[in-house]
Amino acid sequence: MTQYRKTTEAVAALSSEEFRVTQQSGTERPGTGKYLNNKESGIYVDIVSGEPLFASSDKYGSGCGWPSFTKPIEPANVSELKDNTHGMIRTEVRSAGGDSHLGHVFDDGPPDRGGLRYCINSASLRFVPRAEMEAQGYGAYLDQVEDVA
Repeated sequence: MTQYRKTTEAVAALSSEEFRVTQQSGTERPGTGKYLNNKESGIYVDIVSGEPLFASSDKYGSGCGWPSFTKPIEPANVSELKDNTHGMIRTEVRSAGGDSHLGHVFDDGPPDRGGLRYCINSASLRFVPRAEMEAQGYGAYLDQVEDVA
């Protein structure tokens, strides 16, 4: 079993925006994330630790301005914490191994797919295309990713 964790090297390699989002619990501006309109088949992993977080098959267009997913690919890799900042009560989503701030989860997702909307910052993610999943060590998740021809 692969151990996913934060390393000083991985944190040092982050851009200023990726650092602000993942390490300082920041939020990228809505509509600006590089994965917002990504329709490729693959998985999204923590940019710091590499732990698998979300599958393209669970991504949908919510219209909120950030990539949205109905569920994590591996629930144990996603921690949910109460967040009382900015005068709101929300549920923050962090990666379990890398402790990166990912975004928030809301209960206004598609009812037929569980009702949740994981609203995630692109800056906290790295996309692994389906064709590269096996080579990058994510072959175990291929069955959770649609085959887009």
